Amino acid sequence: MAMANSNEFKAFSGNNTNGPQTATSTDQFRALTKAFSGLGVDEKSFISILANWDTKQRQIYRTNTRELFKEDERQFERWNEELVLQIRQEFLRLKDAVVVYTMHPWERDARLFKEALVKEAQLPHDQLHIIIETAATRTSEQLLGARRAYHSLFEHSIEEDILYHIHNTHKRKLLVGLVSSYRYEGPRVNEELAKSEAREFMKIIKDGGKKQLIEDEGVVRILSTRSKLHLKALYSYYKEISGNYMDVDLGGSLILKQAVQCLCTPQTYFSKILDASLRLNVDEPARDSVTRVIATRADEDIKQIAEEFYKRFGTTLTNKIEEIANGSYKEFLLALVTKSA
Repeated sequence: MAMANSNEFKAFSGNNTNGPQTATSTDQFRALTKAFSGLGVDEKSFISILANWDTKQRQIYRTNTRELFKEDERQFERWNEELVLQIRQEFLRLKDAVVVYTMHPWERDARLFKEALVKEAQLPHDQLHIIIETAATRTSEQLLGARRAYHSLFEHSIEEDILYHIHNTHKRKLLVGLVSSYRYEGPRVNEELAKSEAREFMKIIKDGGKKQLIEDEGVVRILSTRSKLHLKALYSYYKEISGNYMDVDLGGSLILKQAVQCLCTPQTYFSKILDASLRLNVDEPARDSVTRVIATRADEDIKQIAEEFYKRFGTTLTNKIEEIANGSYKEFLLALVTKSA
């Protein structure tokens, strides 16, 4: 997916007008600027407004939207090039969402793994959370299928690529453990063992000043081998015994915090990702998160994610999408969110 610098598009204010303006043209200016603000573009506004403007109207629009156009030393009005790149990306956003949603889930997850590893080496933004998120929120069969797809697509294993791209030894161990896990998915949980391991986690976290938590082999072993029901019981016992949530106490270790959230409270994790991403002034990886989360969870737990979103942020996920997204991309997201409501 093409990358571009993300900038917040500011709606035309009408306060820097050069020349006479009518209420209608000012309203159209605002509507057109909004059409490519946020996520996606409002194609209908481009057709109904821009296609019907004459040369003079387009010139007035350029003069009055200095966030989008700038004048050089020769008084030549030109696009802000960074915004052109972002607008191009927004036109592609629907296509990307359709491709991700239509793709076989195993291929989709394999490509998510690969893209995250490549971008981790290229970009200043941390991409490891995508590997953790994908590995920790899939069933054992889904994860095995993604690993098989990775073989077919890239002619080697995801484990090999993690060892090649990730240089931190302890992060390597955790990531390889998560992607290669084949967890028990039955209903039985050894409550005493879960309680014992909750105490073990408390001790490790309490003694965390002696070494980084991710260096503890017991932590990595438990997170990468125990069933999700067991880990949720462990998480609950930890709160019961310590009075704190485990992921909060892991605040100094982001990668472990993300792993615990994805394994134990995935709906909370995804609702927070969506809240942080459904905003105007966010970077491109955050914008991509909206498509990734909604398209990958639409057939799984999007209803529960939407419920958690409302409980945490006091507004519905659909209202937030209506506020931030545009055009056909917005309609596609809304359809995915509401189909399981």
